[in-house]
Amino acid sequence: MNNQSFSTKIISTAFQKPDVHGAITFPIYRNAAFEFADSESIAAAFQSRIDAHTYSRISNPTVTNFERKIKAASGAESVLALATGMAAITNAFFTIAYAGSNIVSSPHLFGNTFSFFKATLSAFGVEIRFVDTNDLQQIADAIDENTCAFFAELITNPHLEIANLLEISKILKAKNVPMIIDTTIIPWCAFDAKKAGIDIEVVSTTKYISGGATSTGGVIVDYGTYDWTANKKFSTLTKPKDISLFTFKLRSEITRNLGACMSPDTAYMQSLGLESLQVRYEQMSRSAYELSQYFSTHPKVVNVNYSKLETSPYKAISDTLFSGNPGAMFTMSLASKADCYKFMDALKIVRRATNLFDNKTLAIHPESTIYCSFSPEMKKVMGVEDTLIRFSVGLENVEDLKQDIENALKFV
Repeated sequence: MNNQSFSTKIISTAFQKPDVHGAITFPIYRNAAFEFADSESIAAAFQSRIDAHTYSRISNPTVTNFERKIKAASGAESVLALATGMAAITNAFFTIAYAGSNIVSSPHLFGNTFSFFKATLSAFGVEIRFVDTNDLQQIADAIDENTCAFFAELITNPHLEIANLLEISKILKAKNVPMIIDTTIIPWCAFDAKKAGIDIEVVSTTKYISGGATSTGGVIVDYGTYDWTANKKFSTLTKPKDISLFTFKLRSEITRNLGACMSPDTAYMQSLGLESLQVRYEQMSRSAYELSQYFSTHPKVVNVNYSKLETSPYKAISDTLFSGNPGAMFTMSLASKADCYKFMDALKIVRRATNLFDNKTLAIHPESTIYCSFSPEMKKVMGVEDTLIRFSVGLENVEDLKQDIENALKFV
């Protein structure tokens, strides 16, 4: 199995149990509850003495099948699927954070992640220590005995910064701090998270994995590489035989209490999306690179940012981590916010919409939309500029996209 290619691993992932009708696509189990033959069996299931589903908020066959496919794709020890990418982030940090602990993080985060850290977690007594992830010494100095994790986005959105995870991992291992990274921007077919030193991944499966923005979802991926007994929140737990303390607490307490489970319909759609992930990713990435190259010399464009371009300060680490294939998102800066609006209003093929890695190409002005609720001062901290447009490149013909963007720039 380990010698199989990425797509083959996903498509060939065996069902947890053979389907009674021999279906080759796993069915949707829309039911809430599961029946047992006798009292002893249902008690054994609730006590985890047998492997069985009891209630779909806790586990569901269709969702488990999706988790098994992610496990095959990533090489992880365990995977938990949830309702959204934000549910993955919140459940992960509610599992490890505690009053008096701190998280060392980049301030260049997705807006709701930033808000979750600064507003929600802070209200529970968790300190957020923002650092420049390009400054390794600053990261090391921010860590102390109460640091429960280091967090960053694999490629920041929309800044497109890339932290040197290989060097950061050395610091974290020396200080016994887990690395939790949002890897939504680059899927497993182009990035080996475990090799980069990541202990826990959080991923919005709404993006590449869903197969064209069919549904919202998220996963927490545990590589089993960190000894969680150092975390005060796990001090009273006994390590189970087959999973880490993190996943044990996550599954047995946090997700059950918060209830952000993935629906079986979502799991079904995203299982299908996962099977075509690699071919879609590679085409989207090729188009993003071609578009970023083409418009980087356009007279009406101030700057184009894509980490494969020679002008990117992150090209070397991008080539190392992603084998020169850094995904389908690039940004374009124009002279003013007004120019951004004029340009976006003139687009015909490219859609004005949020989300990333839909089959359709999307454009958005992040400062006035995703980050609109933040003050000018906070936008500056978060590195959000009002002259920037973010593109998520889809599956349209790249020449058609060039022409659409070219025509829209005539209105600037």
